[in-house]
Amino acid sequence: MNATARTKASRGGKRPVILLTNDDGFYRETIQSLFRALGALGTTYIVAPDREKSACSLAVTLRQPLRAQRIKPRVWAVEGTPVDCVYFALQKFLPRRPDLIVSGPNPGPNVGQQDINYSGTVAGAIQGSFHGIPSIAVSLLPDARGRFDLKAAAAIVRRIAADVLARGLPAGTALNVNIPPPPVKGVKITRLGWKFYDPEIIEKTDPRNASYYWIGTGTPRRVGDAGTDVVAAHAGYVSLTPLQTDMTAHRALGAAKLRRLARALREAERE
Repeated sequence: MNATARTKASRGGKRPVILLTNDDGFYRETIQSLFRALGALGTTYIVAPDREKSACSLAVTLRQPLRAQRIKPRVWAVEGTPVDCVYFALQKFLPRRPDLIVSGPNPGPNVGQQDINYSGTVAGAIQGSFHGIPSIAVSLLPDARGRFDLKAAAAIVRRIAADVLARGLPAGTALNVNIPPPPVKGVKITRLGWKFYDPEIIEKTDPRNASYYWIGTGTPRRVGDAGTDVVAAHAGYVSLTPLQTDMTAHRALGAAKLRRLARALREAERE
């Protein structure tokens, strides 16, 4: 049984609904390439920002009205963040709850602890996990000339998506995927490494002699061993990193410092 037949069989013959979002804009060829490639697996929909919303993390727009525009059949542009887009898709635009959410592909890696927490691409997948929907975040690494092979990446995402549609993901888990340029050496299941940023604050002066600022990325420093995403992806492997929505630091629950803090608060309440 091929991947397409397997995904149909897993849903009693119903064609899967696949939601695509990103943080770069609905019009980017990155997301449009997946819209076409994943059509073999199900009915694809794009609900994505109407402009770039990089590094917005899990932001939700609460203090201003939002507009949404139907661009063409099954494609909407939303004046908001990736999380806004997922809400709009689930409550307004999709015919039913999606079987899979794919966020990206982002033109550039999302690896390490800081990227994961800043990334709007990853946030789109995490938001799907909050709703119990199998969700994947996809990011691409450029080749030596700064180019992205969208055709090769789409083929890899299609294989991952087919498997997730057929078998699902663990509860409360999103999958963060980083795809290197061809030739791909293999696939590794990884844990998060570190990618340290020391952003440069660039000061400029406008025509009225007032200062304004740009926050640059600086030169990030990658730290990790062979089992981390920061090393595996840059070494030419597709990196699959499971991300959990439960951010509780379970090992710290019984830490002496927290116990002392709890005791001090209880004693203060008695006074």
